[in-house]
Amino acid sequence: MRRAVMATAVLTTAVAATLTPTAALAAAPYKGANTAAVQDDFNGDGYRDLAVGAPGAANGGVEAAGAVVVLWGGKSTVSVTRRTVLTQATTGIPGNPEEGDRFGETVAAADLDRDGYADLLIGSPSEAVGNNNLRGSVSVVWGGPGGLKSGVEITPPAGYGADRTFCGFGTSITTGDMNGDGAPELTIGSRCDATSYTGPFKRTGKAAANYLDRRLGDTRGVVMGDVDGDGRAERFWLRGPGGGDSRGPVYLDQGPPIDSAPWENAALELPYAHGHTGRIGDINGDGYGDLVTGIAMDNYLSSSTSGAHRGGEIQVLYGSAQGITTTQRPKIFHQDTPGVPGSAENADMFGQSLSIGDVDKDGYADVLIGSPNEGVAGRSGAGTAVLLRGSAKGLTTARAVGYTENTAGVPDTAETYDYFGTSVHLTDLNRDGRAETVVGIPGENADGCFWLARGSASGPVVTGSHTLCGKNTGITVRWQDALFGTSLTSPYVYL
Repeated sequence: MRRAVMATAVLTTAVAATLTPTAALAAAPYKGANTAAVQDDFNGDGYRDLAVGAPGAANGGVEAAGAVVVLWGGKSTVSVTRRTVLTQATTGIPGNPEEGDRFGETVAAADLDRDGYADLLIGSPSEAVGNNNLRGSVSVVWGGPGGLKSGVEITPPAGYGADRTFCGFGTSITTGDMNGDGAPELTIGSRCDATSYTGPFKRTGKAAANYLDRRLGDTRGVVMGDVDGDGRAERFWLRGPGGGDSRGPVYLDQGPPIDSAPWENAALELPYAHGHTGRIGDINGDGYGDLVTGIAMDNYLSSSTSGAHRGGEIQVLYGSAQGITTTQRPKIFHQDTPGVPGSAENADMFGQSLSIGDVDKDGYADVLIGSPNEGVAGRSGAGTAVLLRGSAKGLTTARAVGYTENTAGVPDTAETYDYFGTSVHLTDLNRDGRAETVVGIPGENADGCFWLARGSASGPVVTGSHTLCGKNTGITVRWQDALFGTSLTSPYVYL
């Protein structure tokens, strides 16, 4: 293993290649591509697919141009033999591969055009646009019966960023049906203005409507999901560290600005909540989505006294018929919480990434948390991932388990700066009702890898689990590390 730079730095390598899925595809779209069951089903065969970002990948001689590898789901889960590799040099994909673009830094999925096939959203927050460095871009690649084909760029609303540089458009990408019409709304986070798009989208990339909201300013993170049971998603803005609050404030969206009264329905701050990244899922099985946020930046990393608990933390706010209110205080978990595996140490980055899914089909969503900077057996930055279980009483430390590359049954060995847990994802790839556990290891060797364990009635099955690496997917490594495994369609912190 070679020393890798942390996943938020500019690094590495890849070349575009495509292998068309060989399994029989559905003659007609698998209905419900915006439902939880098949949210990531790009080819309509009824199985979720797995999109993995390699933002450090090279394209020919162009360093850190970036790539995304899509592994096609099936009854036997995913393998590198059924894959599609996308870059900005791939036919039909907008843009051109340029040094440091980091195409694939973020990825997300939803059926934007409501044709029954999920579409792939790819963020390149480091891409220069015109003379604006790090302006950022977001592309959508359309799903269909032959898999992922042509794409377009999502254009920011007029006036976005006011010609500012370093906006990082695409720092986070989130979708959810906010108006109940079955077409997802799209929200793109950045270091500049909040941007919102109302679905459905046309194949030109044009949304039914869009708007710009400058009332919040910096909006690096965003979470969408139904927390009050009305069938419509709520939106929560996570502004990230700043203004003396390195834990990051959380705001509940109240609607678009009104020209005649721009502050009338301004986003509502949740005074007791904090977070840099987040996810919504029903942890206690009551039918209401619950908001989980991660705060990886502790006082050691932020050089302040307003950071997270030592090593990082997550917070949980439970939904109800009233949604999530300003009076609620979150339940907080960290590695000093009794029952949570590991121990809290400076800069562990517990909460850097998180995902929600039901690993054992008991009806309660579980939470997987990445802690990529945690030391393991004296090896700095080897990384870990911790699984906490959902229950009727909410998130619990009962049966909690931690995974590292030194865990029996996990392939390979924990090494310095592997960054196991940079990204995490719970997703049912074989349609058995139990989510597989996926953990990104972008610092593993020069290419990067991810670890995958199938779900079962007792939870993730470590015995027989396997690691898939970038070198086997068609990407190549030049001078920099490819960082395959940096991003999955569950969120992680990109600051």
